[in-house]
Amino acid sequence: MAKICGIDEAGRGALAGPLSVAACVLNSEISGLNDSKKLTAKRREELFKEITKSSNFLIAYFSNAQIDELGLSECLRRALKLFKAHFEDFEIIYDGNLDYGVGITTMIKADGKVASVSAASILAKVSRDRLMSGWDKFYPAYG
Repeated sequence: MAKICGIDEAGRGALAGPLSVAACVLNSEISGLNDSKKLTAKRREELFKEITKSSNFLIAYFSNAQIDELGLSECLRRALKLFKAHFEDFEIIYDGNLDYGVGITTMIKADGKVASVSAASILAKVSRDRLMSGWDKFYPAYG
């Protein structure tokens, strides 16, 4: 069976902050993985630590300026191309139904069905949340 590289993103359509796109290949089984939106913040943090210790992963960020200039679709296409090149020896599964012309496998709700996509979902969400929490110290009025 081929090793799977899962891909998911966080921050799509957000009013502030970057788009975070993560790709993850798990090197061992991790119990409790699921769509990041179905986990508590505490559980996501716990799983984030496990995932980062036992996987190969990349996280790409696109600023609001990049999204405004390039468009969301182009940012996602660039991330997918990067991940496809980096993880070329793996089967790639992206959460959703559009591959942005990159030629990878897509699956709706993969973040709740495929462990490596669940892990990517958690990596994208937690890393983005950490950035936003850090920025909150500089811009507390935004909440």
